[in-house]
Amino acid sequence: MATRVSYPVEIKMKAIEMRLAGVTKKQIMQELNIKNKTQIQQWMRWYRSGDVHRLQQPVGKQYSFGRGPMYDSELEQVKAENRFLKQQLDVPKKVRGVGKEVSPEVIVPWMESIRGQVSVSQACAWLGIPRSTYYRWKAAYGKRNEDLVVGKIRQLCIQHKFRYGYRKITALMRAEMSINHKRVQRIMQREQLQCRVKVKKRKTTGQPSYVADHLLLRQFQASAPMQKLVTDITYLPYGSKLLYLSSIMDLYNGEIVAYSISDKQDTSLVLDTLYQLPDQPGMMLHSDQGSVYTSQAYQAAVKGKGITMSMSRKGTPADNAPIESFHSTLKSETFYLDNFICTTTAIVVQIVQNYIHYYNSIRIQTKLNNQSPIQFRQLAA
Repeated sequence: MATRVSYPVEIKMKAIEMRLAGVTKKQIMQELNIKNKTQIQQWMRWYRSGDVHRLQQPVGKQYSFGRGPMYDSELEQVKAENRFLKQQLDVPKKVRGVGKEVSPEVIVPWMESIRGQVSVSQACAWLGIPRSTYYRWKAAYGKRNEDLVVGKIRQLCIQHKFRYGYRKITALMRAEMSINHKRVQRIMQREQLQCRVKVKKRKTTGQPSYVADHLLLRQFQASAPMQKLVTDITYLPYGSKLLYLSSIMDLYNGEIVAYSISDKQDTSLVLDTLYQLPDQPGMMLHSDQGSVYTSQAYQAAVKGKGITMSMSRKGTPADNAPIESFHSTLKSETFYLDNFICTTTAIVVQIVQNYIHYYNSIRIQTKLNNQSPIQFRQLAA
């Protein structure tokens, strides 16, 4: 059996003063040669509860229940009694109004705020409630708090139509509270709130054949807006007739800077999109080798705006991955998600327009520090 170590009152008081000054327990133990940090914790409990007299008790001498503390003088005894009575009068005022019963919604957060300063037994005695009641309230309060978190996660998932995974939901939750991403993932899996976006499919085969050099070389990062642009056309077979969407993306922040919708996939479609770009020198525009992009009219219009043209290798859509990914995301988070198989042409156009506005202004992206493309560009400026 280990020998108990007895420390002088001066050492105990010095440890308390250092702890109140913010010195860590490890530093106190090293400087004062104290064996165990629990001794420092016990001394601090005695100090905060007003039982300073217990610092003088011998090793192994325990406080006798019901007998009360022993004081060196009558003045110390009166001070201790006054402090205890003041705590009994003041503490309930902090946690309940006049004429109101003590409620778990008030008691549990208050008890957490004084953790380490006052024991649970002492705080319950001040409030006039049993310890078992407090722990029962605490368990029920924790369950209600969990229900609130689950409700907030479900609200965000429904608000964004299940387009976000747990990482983006965590980013939105952290704007209001501190929460771990693993907890969000666990709740979303348990409540079946996972992202419902369709899995993307890609092909990686193809032969090199082009009419313009492949200058982009899959370097999909840009240091300034309107420096590197990518464009493509996708089908919209959801209305009464087949529509085509031509869009241009700025690789700096992933923003859709120009787009056009038409019922014909011809040169006029891509020219309408191209003419929406500002006249700014130094831009590079990358596309695939579609007939509309290799046409003389389009090539002349690109050169007329002072834009450098870049083209993917034949049969290699990965060379133009960002805009391909955007078109897949648009369909997955709108038509596929809402099961729009056959609707009117006007509704198809409205859905695309609304989603592009949502994508640019509201939809956060992890690579943009959980900001939307427009927010990222404005903050960078």
